[in-house]
Amino acid sequence: MLRNLSAVLALVLLGGVSYAQKQYRVTSPDSSTVLEVRITDRISYTLSHAGKVFIDESFISMDTDMGRIGEDFRVRKAIRRSINEVIPTPVHKRAEERCACNELLLEGRDGYDLVLRAYDEGAAFRFVFTCGKDVTVYSENTEFNFGCDRTAFIPYVKKTGNLNAQFFNTFENTYVRTPISRWRPGQLAFLPVLFEMDGGMKMCITESDLEHYPGMYLIGDGSQVLKAVSAPYPKSFRQGSHDPSVTAGGHNQVVVDRENYIARCAPGENLPWRVFAVSDTDDELLDNNLVFKLARPAAEGDFSWVRPGKVAWDWWNDNNITGVDFAAGINDSTYMYYIDFAAANGIEYVVLDDGWYDRMEASAFAVVPDIHLDSLISYAESKGVGLMLWVGYYVFQKDMEKIIRHYAAMGIKGFKLDAIGRDDQLMNEFYYKAAQIAAENHVVLDFHGGAKPAGLNRTYPNVLNFEGVHGLEQLKNPSYSCDMVEYDLMFPYIRSICGPVDYTQGAMRNGTRENFRSIWSEPMSQGTRCRQMAEYVVFESPLNMLCDSPTNYMREQECTDFIASVPTVWAETVVIDGKLGEYETIARQAYDGDWYVGSLAGWDGRDAVLDLSFLPEGDYDAEIFRDGTNAGRNANDYRHLHTEVSSGDRMTIRIAPGGGYVIRFKKK
Repeated sequence: MLRNLSAVLALVLLGGVSYAQKQYRVTSPDSSTVLEVRITDRISYTLSHAGKVFIDESFISMDTDMGRIGEDFRVRKAIRRSINEVIPTPVHKRAEERCACNELLLEGRDGYDLVLRAYDEGAAFRFVFTCGKDVTVYSENTEFNFGCDRTAFIPYVKKTGNLNAQFFNTFENTYVRTPISRWRPGQLAFLPVLFEMDGGMKMCITESDLEHYPGMYLIGDGSQVLKAVSAPYPKSFRQGSHDPSVTAGGHNQVVVDRENYIARCAPGENLPWRVFAVSDTDDELLDNNLVFKLARPAAEGDFSWVRPGKVAWDWWNDNNITGVDFAAGINDSTYMYYIDFAAANGIEYVVLDDGWYDRMEASAFAVVPDIHLDSLISYAESKGVGLMLWVGYYVFQKDMEKIIRHYAAMGIKGFKLDAIGRDDQLMNEFYYKAAQIAAENHVVLDFHGGAKPAGLNRTYPNVLNFEGVHGLEQLKNPSYSCDMVEYDLMFPYIRSICGPVDYTQGAMRNGTRENFRSIWSEPMSQGTRCRQMAEYVVFESPLNMLCDSPTNYMREQECTDFIASVPTVWAETVVIDGKLGEYETIARQAYDGDWYVGSLAGWDGRDAVLDLSFLPEGDYDAEIFRDGTNAGRNANDYRHLHTEVSSGDRMTIRIAPGGGYVIRFKKK
């Protein structure tokens, strides 16, 4: 009897040893990034970069109707492969992306697999369901154990209260730099979130290939461990608004109550990638493209019709035009004025923003009496300008296919969809469905008022832009204040890792730190004129707004001429230099061969040195817009000049407080 008991104990101990020995690792092509998985009765992972532990042992699991995914994981086979491919990217910041990584697929025996990838610039993992049936996911239990108290740049949701209230948010906020041990109790942060690591290195946590699943938030509890949180699946809705002052109507669809699960996944479903973008230096963050590389490849079909470009926009400037003999507002005469301005300056689009349809009718077909879309579309087409329509989400989702098909047939070229405000599974599926129907009808999309991109723009290149950024529109509201100059030096290192931003720059009224005022009908920017111009190069934005009034642009024609000439998609992008929160300088090559450089600095200004070794060998005419001598007192002050330079030269440029510069290099 004792001998039999000893034998049983030996088998148990051997089983424990067997679990402990199930370790798998995948290493990046340059061997700098290592993602390791350890399988005992649970699955845990660690992440290292440059010999340093970025994520200490952290557990991953999911509670589902087929049991707890991640417990007692039985690996049937481990399959390794190397990926080295070139991705054509016609609507992007370079003509093609090179994707190189090593992948480890752990095939499971229990209806799911685990996939790991390691890139030089980061790592990612995901679960894949293989059970041949639908799976209901009740919760995801992914954790991120930093092993010590790391400092993070946290974009908290603006709402407080219970989690269901926080899930209804605009995904716009500035960053709070704080140790994770001081995370606000009970407060969610939307992605991406950036962390400071040893030796000046950084790591950004986000996600990619997010379709049939809710978006991930992070939450802390005062420890060194952060946990994933996702919105439960919506159960019922009502019409409403983020703005508490809106008591009737509203552009949002508000979730009234939710199910007891977060997702229902089809057989063979790929869950989203959990993405870790890493950098040795700050400037590497400005060109980290992991989210794009991990996304599903472009859908079948021809996307050569997609037309990126700039948009003359009415809302930010409150239709405040002068010197005309008609009452400016939501009417044909005002939009014909915008169309004339766009045509005269080579601007591809004009958008009709909030007000062209009757909000209280809650229908995109209830066009207000002063707008005659047939006539406006015909007039715009005669001028070579495309019209886009702003539509609130509540109205759009009710009649999505009908709205897209109807207005595309009339000649509308795109839609700006706003007031989205959620990223539960139902909403993320909406993004893809809208993109698919829009592609079938050859119209482009700009998702405004929603979450960060997560690779959708690779799958559907007709999706040109996303908000999910604390953009220039924040400066209109007198009841709200923020330091936009500081924010401009943070989000390109964090939010832009996910993809393009609908930031809506281009203000022709510019304020110093002392002179800036929030004025709804005559808004201005914080920082200098040249800062606004440089943002057209620094920020990635295939569909780029000109936020100010055509009247102001015509008054500042030489600035307008330059802004209008800046491309929105690029053949190549080169990061010159950058330090998070202090400055950033980016060079981009146009498809015609010209190079553009944009640079931004903080309120202290900067004596910037630009090394021209990124230019191909030769001599160039450099057209420069830089801050004027008195831009520190009057932010509208600038200098426009030309000079001759050669590849390898060094240029010294003084950037005023809150300023910037922008240069076009044309080969002689």
